[in-house]
Amino acid sequence: MQHPTKGSRRQFLSTLAMTASASLLLRPRSGLAAESAEAQVTRIVANTFGIDTHNHIDVPLTAAEMPGPDIRLADELRRSGLTAISMAFATDYQPGDPYDRFLKGMASMDRVLERNGMKRSLTPADLEAAHKNGQPAVIQAIEGAHFLQGRPERVEEAWHRGLRQFGLLHDSDASVPLGDVYTNPPAFGGLTPFGATVVRACNRLGILIDLAHADMKTTADALKISSRPILVSHTGLNTRLGNNPAMAKAMSPRLISKEQAKMIAASGGLVGVWTHLSDTPLEYAQNIRAMVDVIGIDHVCIGTDTKLTPPGQRPGGFHGPRPDGPRPDGTHPDSQPPSGPPPDGGHSDAPHPDGPGPSGPPPNGFRPGQHPHFGERTNEAWEGQKVGFYFAVVEAMLRVGFTPEEIGKIGGGNYLRVFAAALRA
Repeated sequence: MQHPTKGSRRQFLSTLAMTASASLLLRPRSGLAAESAEAQVTRIVANTFGIDTHNHIDVPLTAAEMPGPDIRLADELRRSGLTAISMAFATDYQPGDPYDRFLKGMASMDRVLERNGMKRSLTPADLEAAHKNGQPAVIQAIEGAHFLQGRPERVEEAWHRGLRQFGLLHDSDASVPLGDVYTNPPAFGGLTPFGATVVRACNRLGILIDLAHADMKTTADALKISSRPILVSHTGLNTRLGNNPAMAKAMSPRLISKEQAKMIAASGGLVGVWTHLSDTPLEYAQNIRAMVDVIGIDHVCIGTDTKLTPPGQRPGGFHGPRPDGPRPDGTHPDSQPPSGPPPDGGHSDAPHPDGPGPSGPPPNGFRPGQHPHFGERTNEAWEGQKVGFYFAVVEAMLRVGFTPEEIGKIGGGNYLRVFAAALRA
């Protein structure tokens, strides 16, 4: 066995300690002290709001896919220990009419909720009642305003259908863009006039605005216009890249700077920390701690960007035509189906962290539970995870020094406060 040199001894011991901590986190416990620790975790989970502010539930978006499989959403929520999730879906991955996909997606989610004996939480009081009664709950979310197609009256239509969290942007530009997406070259100079109209409509109706996927200029513009605090539901600091080079390369364009995080917090908003780039619950808690150190305990929440229920398998996935953005002939897929190869001249295998993914093995450098489109499930977010998501996270947060009160804020209390402020219309 090769022993560490004097110069590497400190690094060796540090690595050994981190490995031991991660192993302890997932190891079955025994003894009085372990029972006491487990009792503390159970008590915190029971007494706090656990809210995942960005969780994808894959449902049918086309007539050919409906009605889709039965999804045991309530069971998975109870297993997780979470009170609620922001139940999101996106409409910019397939060709055709995104408005039709939005309507069918909402109808599909109606079916999922009915079959699980659940309903959407439309107000903070609904969430409080769900927590008090031990009932799993959801906040309806959408990721990307592609379904609006330049028609602001559809914001109110969506509100009447139960939408209460609106992600303005996603990976592709809408046919009538709202702003610059942080993974695309800047093309609009920040928030567009239509984007500003949608922000004001959300403020008026009482919809929480989610600026995930927005670049710095778009974020700054929206914050100037919005009269309510906003959310960035799923991201991380660009200084926290994790230990997997392949994952770091894929995810780094989707991280935000300390400056952007501070800008959101200064407006009274929240930043959700996702599980990507953390190989253990302990690393995830450390990423949360890093965000708290930058913007404060009152401005951080949980936004996993995972899937509580099994991923859907839809035609196309990421191997089909790119659904949005003008084609070489000047047409746009909102108005007619695409023909020929996608605008980039081939298929895209880039690991987008939201929405349905391809079948088959994950790319090199990713384990099945780590790559965002090959089975990253909320209750199986980390290799060897033996307990529900929120139980694992609460235990890890205790290990990095968070108090039960602080866990309550990050777990869901902060979101509940901002949700209430956004809905005060």
